[in-house]
Amino acid sequence: MEQLPLSVQQLCQTIDLIHTCFDDYPYVYDCINDFYYISPAAAKRFAMSDYKFHNVIENLRAFVYPSDFEALQKDLDEVVRGVKDSHNMQYRMINNQGEPIWINCRGHLVKENGVPSYLVGCINEIGKRQKADNISGLLGESSLQSYLEEFSPFFPSGYLLRLGIDDFKGINERLGMEYGDFILRKTAECIASCLSPGQQLYRLVADEFMVLDFLGDGLDHAINLYKSIRIAIDKFLEDNNYEAVYTISGGIIDSNSFEDFSFADIMKLSEYSLNEAKRRGKNQCYSFVQKDYEQYLRHRHLKKLIRQAVNNNFEGFEAYFQPVFHADNHSLYGAETLMRFHTEEYGMVSPAEFIPLLEETGLIIPLGRWILHQALFACRHIQQWIPDFQITINVSYIQIMKSNLIGEIISASAQYNILPCQVVIELTESGAIESDIHFSKIWDKLKSNGIGLALDDFGTGYSNFHYLHDLQPDIIKIDRSFTAKAMENEYEYNLLQLMSSLVHNLNLKICIEGIETEEERKRMENLNPDYSQGFYFGRPCPLLDFIEQFVKAS
Repeated sequence: MEQLPLSVQQLCQTIDLIHTCFDDYPYVYDCINDFYYISPAAAKRFAMSDYKFHNVIENLRAFVYPSDFEALQKDLDEVVRGVKDSHNMQYRMINNQGEPIWINCRGHLVKENGVPSYLVGCINEIGKRQKADNISGLLGESSLQSYLEEFSPFFPSGYLLRLGIDDFKGINERLGMEYGDFILRKTAECIASCLSPGQQLYRLVADEFMVLDFLGDGLDHAINLYKSIRIAIDKFLEDNNYEAVYTISGGIIDSNSFEDFSFADIMKLSEYSLNEAKRRGKNQCYSFVQKDYEQYLRHRHLKKLIRQAVNNNFEGFEAYFQPVFHADNHSLYGAETLMRFHTEEYGMVSPAEFIPLLEETGLIIPLGRWILHQALFACRHIQQWIPDFQITINVSYIQIMKSNLIGEIISASAQYNILPCQVVIELTESGAIESDIHFSKIWDKLKSNGIGLALDDFGTGYSNFHYLHDLQPDIIKIDRSFTAKAMENEYEYNLLQLMSSLVHNLNLKICIEGIETEEERKRMENLNPDYSQGFYFGRPCPLLDFIEQFVKAS
């Protein structure tokens, strides 16, 4: 009779003795009694009710990823029947957060008199982040997690400084992965050379590093450390004859900001801080501010609500219309179509907040198409009273560059029986600045199809008169900020007067926006604008209100 190396009971006792020494999960599967025993740490990590159980296959079903279960069941069945003497599979197990985790499960089958007795082996996570990084010579993210969890939930005073190489992908693409590894190693050396005794340095994902300081130092110390690291990297680039040129950004978190936070929370806040530094222009550091983070979370949630609204027939969006008048006789010329967005959670959301989110997500394209139809429907309806009524529609340069805007306008105009010349497309000057030759060609096609073009917000930001020549818009719209300055400053007023004369000499029309008082109306009309617009004449409102207040009255 073959003597078994150990009994199942002895193996279970051995697991109890040594499991705290392992990152992995040793186990034994008693084939005769259909019993399973695994490291107690596995029950904390995975969605298993206990670390020891009978009815093995059915209990495994509870925490093995569904699409992997059938293959696992087949393999274990062959082991129990003695068809094979070992088990070696890669599959997914569900953790306590309901997430699939890749593991590798190996086991050796022990037989008694040729009959399968038990399977003894070990499960290890193969998707787990490394504890150390051989390229940079630093400990990795899982080591950082272990270190932080020693202090949780009460962290000593100090800070985290998360660092990321700016545009590292370009270095790999231009000079190769091997050279990229060299840059990572040298960057780690530059950072380490700036650290004081007691500060910890870890390598995170890709091109990112983390400095941990629990020495009681404040944010000023963190900022100075970041500056020292930048100087060290600049010195390395010079010594390396500028073969690769790069910068580094940093995100700083005061350790008092993450008291009672989990490791995942800490990493989330540090990632946000680093990304914020990069968003603000790179090659700089950003210190975490709760108010900024709340605004970031608000915008992220707004994006979700906007996406849901688009998928739910644009629920929450509404078209508003603001009247535009002939300046000479104050008769109604047309209306500017404006987008409004309302949510139950936030109420009415300012266009200054949601329009950039639409452009960032690309949802400006379907919403731009929707607002076009709303505008043309309104225009056709109003033309029952005012046959030559003009409708103005704001478009983003993203719509012009990334959608079939010309075809959509022509098709919608035909659908609502509106002449293209009764449609005015309005683009902000900032959008024109970010355009290119492709944009100019589309702009020319809009003009050649008889669609009117207006350049909005002229007189702000990067105003440049060459747009009047290059784009040749039909209407120039003067922004409210310029109007307000002209009311307060004679120089600004004279500048606006000069601008008005220039526009008229080019046979273009001019519309002065933002007129809010009788005094402003009189002073601005001395400049002989073609059109006037502003709260003095009427605020934006829904279509039915617009018809009652302005169309029927006109």
